[in-house]
Amino acid sequence: MLSNTAKKALEYYGGTELWQNAKTIEAEVSTKGMAFTLKHRPIFNHAKIVMEVGKPFVKLTPIGKDKNIIGVLDGKNVWLEDEKRTIIARREDARIYFPNGRRFFYWDDMDMTYFANYAFWNYFTFPKLLMNEKIIWNEKKSGFLEATFPDSIPTHSKFQEFKIEMSTGKLLQHNYTVDVFGSWAHVANVVNEHKDENGLKYPSRRIVTPKTKNKILKIPVMIDITVHNFRVTNDG
Repeated sequence: MLSNTAKKALEYYGGTELWQNAKTIEAEVSTKGMAFTLKHRPIFNHAKIVMEVGKPFVKLTPIGKDKNIIGVLDGKNVWLEDEKRTIIARREDARIYFPNGRRFFYWDDMDMTYFANYAFWNYFTFPKLLMNEKIIWNEKKSGFLEATFPDSIPTHSKFQEFKIEMSTGKLLQHNYTVDVFGSWAHVANVVNEHKDENGLKYPSRRIVTPKTKNKILKIPVMIDITVHNFRVTNDG
């Protein structure tokens, strides 16, 4: 059963019926920040994303320097496709390779495929996640949700927090630990802007910075996310 805070958020982002029937999300995103520098990765500049709403299946183009290479996440597994949609590399159970070894210093295209695609899937399908019975949602207080994720959902960390503006229902802040970076990587994902596209509201600007127990740090900016457009379809 949805809590009052979850109901308010779901209503703001389109309502139960929309997300029950939603099949796919298409979006265009740009990102930058210290996380890319630390892992020796190119930023995303108007990258194209297509994902399924009901399960973590995501395609992101381009995933790296080669503009024709597509990074694909399918649950725990990732692969790369070329412009002909031919699979050119594949990695099973991608998460087990994080965060140590050479991944402490740099990520390859499949590492970034896993991280970026699961992150965007969680961010973009947030309203649907509120209805996911595999996730344990707890309304600690009005406007504040705690979530416990199952191992079957690729996500940042098992325990996460969501701050909702109760006067509107919009997401203000999302706290989590970036486990693929390390157990020390506690961050606050702050939503600075929303857009309305054809009547559908969505977070269009997010800033991710380190977080202590009681304080959000302004620097360094780990990831700066801009969503240029966002579309939910119910036709597969």
